Amino acid sequence: MLEVDVIVIGAGASGLMCAIEAGKRQRKVLVLEHANKPGKKILMSGGGRCNFTNYTVEAENFLSENAHFCKSALSRFTQWDFLEMIHAQNIPYHERDHGQLFCNETARDILHMLLSECDKVGAEILLKVDILSVQKHTESGFVIKTKAQEITCQSLVIATGGLSIPKMGATPFAYKIAAQFGIKVQPTRAGLVPFTLHVEDKVKFAVLSGLALPATVSNARQSFTENLLFTHRGLSGPVALQMSSYWREGEELAINLLPGLDLQQQLLQAQKEKTKLKVKHYLIQFLAKRLVSIFLQEDLLELSLLDLSHKQIQTIAEQFNNWKIKPNGTEGYRTAEVTLGGVDCHAISSKTLQANQVAGLYFVGEALDISGWLGGYNFQWAWASGWCAGQAV
Repeated sequence: MLEVDVIVIGAGASGLMCAIEAGKRQRKVLVLEHANKPGKKILMSGGGRCNFTNYTVEAENFLSENAHFCKSALSRFTQWDFLEMIHAQNIPYHERDHGQLFCNETARDILHMLLSECDKVGAEILLKVDILSVQKHTESGFVIKTKAQEITCQSLVIATGGLSIPKMGATPFAYKIAAQFGIKVQPTRAGLVPFTLHVEDKVKFAVLSGLALPATVSNARQSFTENLLFTHRGLSGPVALQMSSYWREGEELAINLLPGLDLQQQLLQAQKEKTKLKVKHYLIQFLAKRLVSIFLQEDLLELSLLDLSHKQIQTIAEQFNNWKIKPNGTEGYRTAEVTLGGVDCHAISSKTLQANQVAGLYFVGEALDISGWLGGYNFQWAWASGWCAGQAV
């Protein structure tokens, strides 16, 4: 039987960070990964460039049933701490909109940094490991049974993520372990995911597939302004992904396709200035021609601005400044960037990430009921939670 101090299950962002920190404390660390390569989600993230953190990280950028839980870890290992690691390795990076930070060249730079740090501290990584069972061994120890061997450890870290992108190897392993030890799991659903539309809307808006434009998307609880992308299945782009985390089934979305422009006032002003353009010719100054023709009827489009009644102006403005649509659903875990819900944070120490009722058992990263916005926040949570657990295991 193999004996180690710490077993980390999952060689993703949070698991590798935890292994590095535990290794720095001279703990004998073994990372077990069921996939054939470590860090698969790191490599595919950000279009292969890895949006590894954000210049601005606040608790408000995260969703959880325990809203304050993330504050401790995020304040103890910040975006600036991760950037120090990046600088030490001379990894070139750049900023995009909203403080998002990406590698200049490839996400492999981030993974290579993590793996070389693991190597430096002697944290061993085993790939293609099938775990058959996890059992409590003594008051503060565990026995992990794999197909190949049995391994004992004092500390066990579950860093297996959520259900997002099953083709990358996502499994409910973390939730099963939580349930096994009597730890509550908050209901899960797909987050940061495109919306799908009802059949009639899908048919109607199919011609707009590929069109992107700035938009504000809102519901009663949240609002985001970023690019909206029409797809052949529904609505995507950053603003749709952000709102998906705050949307509930059956709910309507209000979409302003002209953020920053009050179209009613604009049209009234144009009338006052005796603008003789037809409605369709006037609107294509602000919106794509095919979008205008889908949203308004032909008879209205052919009218001169001067002939519009106040009610017609209101109708036109409402279509573009306050378009209401009820999505059919989302594309689900298949394309979701994150899993909402997960291991209940009320059952976990916010300082050490250890389960309150199970000594030696830790949960980090996406396995927990903490989900960040689009823009590097989920990686920052992975780094921070992994780092904090690494100080304690």
